[in-house]
Amino acid sequence: MFSNETLARAARLIEASSEAGVMLATVESCTGGLIAGALISVAGSSSAFERGFVTYTNEAKIEVVGVPKKILAAHGAVSAETAIAMAEGALQICPADLSVGVTGVAGPGGGTPEKPVGTVAIAVALRGAQSVCEIPRFGGDRTAVRLATVDKALDMMLAML
Repeated sequence: MFSNETLARAARLIEASSEAGVMLATVESCTGGLIAGALISVAGSSSAFERGFVTYTNEAKIEVVGVPKKILAAHGAVSAETAIAMAEGALQICPADLSVGVTGVAGPGGGTPEKPVGTVAIAVALRGAQSVCEIPRFGGDRTAVRLATVDKALDMMLAML
């Protein structure tokens, strides 16, 4: 399922995290666990991967990682504010040091003029650092959007280390 390039990215992140003593967590909506899946495809990933959450609905985002209802009401699920709250929420509820929060519109439906299909908010949080978020727009079908999101998330996590 994953390309060789994606698996190489995941391996670099696992290696760098292991060397730094940093544990990883994922909070995923539109990717449905693919980021976690890429990471645990790497042999020895247990040295750096702590856990993953799939929070597909707004209720799951609220209940599992504590995304405030007011953020969802004001900005929607696909927003920098929500993605950051997802990533930071993981650090509040588990012993990971670095986390990613991903929420987006993978398609083929669900897009709006403001947030068309392919819009994804990807946030990375590291204990003691300022969280970062990017909102790229990926092309292609649902699978292409989800897989491009995995690659971007892995790259952002590695850059945050």
